Amino acid sequence: MARFIINGGNTIGGTFHPRGNKNAVLPMLAACVLTDQPVTLHNIPLINDVKVMLGLLEAMGVEVALNDHSATLCAKGLHTTELSQALCSRVRTSILLAGPLTARHGGATIYPPGGDVIGRRRLDTHFHGLRALGTEIDSNEAYTFRAGRLAAADMVLDEASVTATENILMAATLAEGVSTIYNAACEPHVQDLAHLLNKMGAKISGIGTNMLTVEGVSRLSGAEYSVQPDFMEIGSFIAASAVTGGSLTIPSASDPVTLQVMQKTFSKMGVEWTVNNGALTMKHNPNREILPDVGNATPKIEDGIWPAFPSDLMSVSIVLATQTKGTALFFEKMFESRMYFVDHLMAMGANIIQCDPHRVVVIGPTKLRGSVLTSPDIRAGMAMLIAACCAEGESVIKNAQVIDRGYEAIEDRLAALGADIVRID
Repeated sequence: MARFIINGGNTIGGTFHPRGNKNAVLPMLAACVLTDQPVTLHNIPLINDVKVMLGLLEAMGVEVALNDHSATLCAKGLHTTELSQALCSRVRTSILLAGPLTARHGGATIYPPGGDVIGRRRLDTHFHGLRALGTEIDSNEAYTFRAGRLAAADMVLDEASVTATENILMAATLAEGVSTIYNAACEPHVQDLAHLLNKMGAKISGIGTNMLTVEGVSRLSGAEYSVQPDFMEIGSFIAASAVTGGSLTIPSASDPVTLQVMQKTFSKMGVEWTVNNGALTMKHNPNREILPDVGNATPKIEDGIWPAFPSDLMSVSIVLATQTKGTALFFEKMFESRMYFVDHLMAMGANIIQCDPHRVVVIGPTKLRGSVLTSPDIRAGMAMLIAACCAEGESVIKNAQVIDRGYEAIEDRLAALGADIVRID
């Protein structure tokens, strides 16, 4: 079990280069089985979840060529549509192969996926959408998908699930006729996938809205595409710099709309930045205060479906609030187990009241002290790293390989910005 050892108190700042969006590249990797021509992706993060997805594809016969942060995949030699049970258990996004494999190859056998333990993560929306397109699904020890040529359908998703939208969208690109997907997720990574599919020859409109229209085509071709920067990673490093008194420059940040969504919440905790020609600059603000709502009410910071504040940034935002003057209520509406990591912050000295599984009140600022911690999931693990960086003394974070699933070489990149961190495998 890997560990990080952090000596807190160092300023984290300088120039930071984000990798590609983890939640975009994983469905893009799945999309390669929609064609027998090469698909080349640039700016991919070399994280464990990507490595597992590549392993799944290679085991099925997909040819994979890695070159630094680019990958070329060719599914011409695909010889099986049954996924490795061991690899499925290690990554949530193995389920994303159901739609493209069924649409292009007539079926798939996929074992229950793994991923972060942050509460129930239902697959019902995936199944409803794929069945609407004509897929037969059996679920016993494994999920078995079977279909001939898929037929277009109009559907209203029962929840705006990101991965379900991606799965159904990929399947619909090869379905006969015109499909409409209402209540679709419209997060930046869903948009990125849709743009890749269109470069492959799909006909998708409504990108960026909750109504996607897909005109099915008979075949897709290869394409070359650069994955957009990971705004979750950008938000995490902004928080790390802010709580340690640093300034940060990001030469290639996310698109302006994505940054605006993030800044609405970060500015409530006194973190501001400017963007010029795609470069983000955040300067140290020694007098950060939590801004009250109208009428001097305690502000509520809550997540939701896009363009609300993303759930994956709630954990690091809570750490940011512990180092900001004032009081804020955090309301996590997406996952019922995401807030449980705050026990670790309280053990470090944070002034947090946990109201229920979904809500915590944070009163700051408080001095944190080093502690021995265990990372329960990717985002909580990153939050603990940030807390350790601004704490007094030494912290040890166990189960560090969980953080590797979402952040590439995190110890090296934090150290390059000033953190005192080492990894012990």
